[in-house]
Amino acid sequence: MAEVILMPKLSDTMTEGVVAEWHKKVGDDVESGELLAEIETDKATMEFESFYDGKLLYIGIEKGQTAPVNDILAIIGEEGEDIEKLIEEAKQSSSADASEDDSSETVEKKEVVEEKTQTESKPAAKETPAAPVTSGDGGRIFVSPLAKKLAEEKNIDLNTVKGTGENGRIVKRDIENYVPYERPQGSVQVAASGPALTESYTDENISQMRKTIAKRLAESKFTAPHFYLTLDIDMDNAIAARKAVNANEDVRISFNDMVIKACAVALRKHPAVNSAWLGDKIRKYNHINIGVAVAVEDGLLVPVVRFADTKGLMTIGSEVREFAKKAKDKKLQPQDWEGNTFTISNLGMFNIEEFTAIINPPDSCILAIGAIKQVPVVKDGQVVPGNVMRVTLSCDHRVVDGVTGSEFLNTFKSYMENPMMMLV
Repeated sequence: MAEVILMPKLSDTMTEGVVAEWHKKVGDDVESGELLAEIETDKATMEFESFYDGKLLYIGIEKGQTAPVNDILAIIGEEGEDIEKLIEEAKQSSSADASEDDSSETVEKKEVVEEKTQTESKPAAKETPAAPVTSGDGGRIFVSPLAKKLAEEKNIDLNTVKGTGENGRIVKRDIENYVPYERPQGSVQVAASGPALTESYTDENISQMRKTIAKRLAESKFTAPHFYLTLDIDMDNAIAARKAVNANEDVRISFNDMVIKACAVALRKHPAVNSAWLGDKIRKYNHINIGVAVAVEDGLLVPVVRFADTKGLMTIGSEVREFAKKAKDKKLQPQDWEGNTFTISNLGMFNIEEFTAIINPPDSCILAIGAIKQVPVVKDGQVVPGNVMRVTLSCDHRVVDGVTGSEFLNTFKSYMENPMMMLV
């Protein structure tokens, strides 16, 4: 009997996926456990194996196409089986799910019609079946409340959007997939005193990762009341300690490894910072898992160094380097990026002296690390050259108060300025 395979939910935040590659084509034999396709999620590109034996009878999502979770991905069965009924049932089920999702995000379940801008003195236009929207005809626009809200947020003129819902109604996916109109020539000439100049642009499709980053960080920024604490750290002793350790050819540690370790041991003394806001309660973690922001081509991933307070600098460094490699190769797995209790974002290697970071949910804090700069400092009443690193702690005020955050930050500072203390 033929089996329908649906677009799988491969991460906790995944709502849709892109088929990055098919490893089988229609008519090929497929065995259970054999690699069937590669699917790009909001986090990484992951291999997807077949659960069934048989022939690949149908492909529902072509390479490069995007589809929601639970859309029909493929059908595997015996050669010659009639699968038309299965395809139709799967598509109807998918359409029903999509309609339910769209309506659940609105206050009303009935179709809402938005009147185009016009004076109240004009008589209302006669209602006609919904059609693709065009401008200037004084008619009505059929649009779901959610699509209307998204259009307002994105500053999209509904007159320029073609609806793909029932009777041409504009729905959520139409706004998410909206591409601005381009002039047929693709450019506009601008008069200039010298050679003619041309205005042009390129639109790029938004990756699954970038969509999720945008959604999660916007939610964090606009729901968690952020406040920021900044201080300078004398890095002279840390520089000397790292130089001494790395004098051994078999050992290599970075300042970032030292930051992770210092954060971890400081969190032992300040468990309130190692916490999460859960709406009706605050969860204080007994374990310390440090998320380390890693830049990749499409955005940012945050792999997790688990039980960082129990690990040595070499172990921490080895794990972070392995995570960075896997992230760039899109090989990170869910267990690599889930479970952080605190996050570090380091831009020091790009000569950024100071910045503020957006809290990475569900954490209550994130520490932004700036570059080590050589500046004049006062020691024992004398102005001498010194090495200073500026750090900024972003705190969720629902969980962490100013004094709590300050105490943690000063403990972290003491470990960085006296590296041997973090090893005791």
